[in-house]
Amino acid sequence: MTLTWVSIFRLGLVQMCLGAVVVLTTSTLNRLMVVELALPAVLPGLLVALHYGIQITRPNWGFMSDQGGGGHRTRFIIGGMAVLGLGAFLASVAIPLFETSFPTGLALSVFAYGLIGLGAGASGTSLLALLATATEPRRRAAAATITWMMMIFGIAVTAASVGAFLDPYSHERLLRIVATVTIGALVLTTLAIFGIERRAVFQPQPAPMRFRDGITEIWAEREARLFTLFVFLSMTAYFMQELILEPYAGLVFNYAPGESTQLSGAQNGGVFLGMLIVGIAATGIRIGTLRTWVVVGCLGSAVSLTIISIIGPTGIPALMPATVALGFFNGVFAVAAVGSMMALAGQGRASREGTRMGLWGAAQAIAAGFGGLLGAAAVDVLRNVTDTPTAFGLVFFVEACVFVAAAAMALRIMETRPEMVVVVPGE
Repeated sequence: MTLTWVSIFRLGLVQMCLGAVVVLTTSTLNRLMVVELALPAVLPGLLVALHYGIQITRPNWGFMSDQGGGGHRTRFIIGGMAVLGLGAFLASVAIPLFETSFPTGLALSVFAYGLIGLGAGASGTSLLALLATATEPRRRAAAATITWMMMIFGIAVTAASVGAFLDPYSHERLLRIVATVTIGALVLTTLAIFGIERRAVFQPQPAPMRFRDGITEIWAEREARLFTLFVFLSMTAYFMQELILEPYAGLVFNYAPGESTQLSGAQNGGVFLGMLIVGIAATGIRIGTLRTWVVVGCLGSAVSLTIISIIGPTGIPALMPATVALGFFNGVFAVAAVGSMMALAGQGRASREGTRMGLWGAAQAIAAGFGGLLGAAAVDVLRNVTDTPTAFGLVFFVEACVFVAAAAMALRIMETRPEMVVVVPGE
């Protein structure tokens, strides 16, 4: 048997847990370092880049799954979540340590973000490999859409609820909140994944080979290679604002820690809405191909970022609606890109879904680290030569330009085949 819709939703719960834990480190802890601790924005940028950089091992996880590691995917998913949760908690422990001993806080943060990268890579890639190999081909795009939307839902709910409970801020309150989220995520993951893999029948696995040979085969496929480059460019644009939006809200618009965290929650709520609308439009009313929605998402994100870049220097109090609009078009782009990814994963050489997903996951992780670090470092440099609102505004505008470039690349390389359309349950 292949995955049922119930099983797909259960795997979506695992993806939701991944998003809930990761958002604590890329959003809340980042803001605390920059605003409350007055550390350079490049520091959390480097830490987040470290956790993304470690995820370059994602192709290895996918390759091992393709080589017959399916029986071990559940333990990889649960074990990875445990390591991810431990890393997130240790990263929160490092926040008060920065005030008493900067070297100690930095050392613990480096170790913690390394664990976050290992846990996210092991759990996330194993989950995607399970989806790609155990999902019926016509349901793959739907599975990607459902699980991605549930991840965004987890991010949005966590950011909003943590923002509400974090004020008035204290280190003790932070540790209690992070411990609750990470333990809850591990328990829910274990319950959600239990028994699914054992009941799934996988496609025939290829003959054993070396990882280098396997990845070389996939890289030789033109579609896989070009799509990898598109993923890197578009995800660089997607993540450039991740580490600077909340500091922007705090430094330029005087948002409190809880308010800026709620801003992140509102942004991810917009992402969720954008994904939902594309799913309905592309299936229920058959409007547009995945390529069309990718381009719309990229260009809409560029317009929203341009507005965000303008309102800071001009003093227009419109950060919340502009951020929600950015989230909405990010969601439009993301669901179309992930739908294309799942459709392409089953094409080319047979039984290589895990390796392809790992390759694209590594490209996304590298782009996320590079984009986040680039945005944070650029803000630090520009703040030395111009005022703070202008510095942030220039970085947001550059990000908008990268989104335009990604839209142009999508028009050139993405095909409009009928099967590359998002599918939802009930079709």
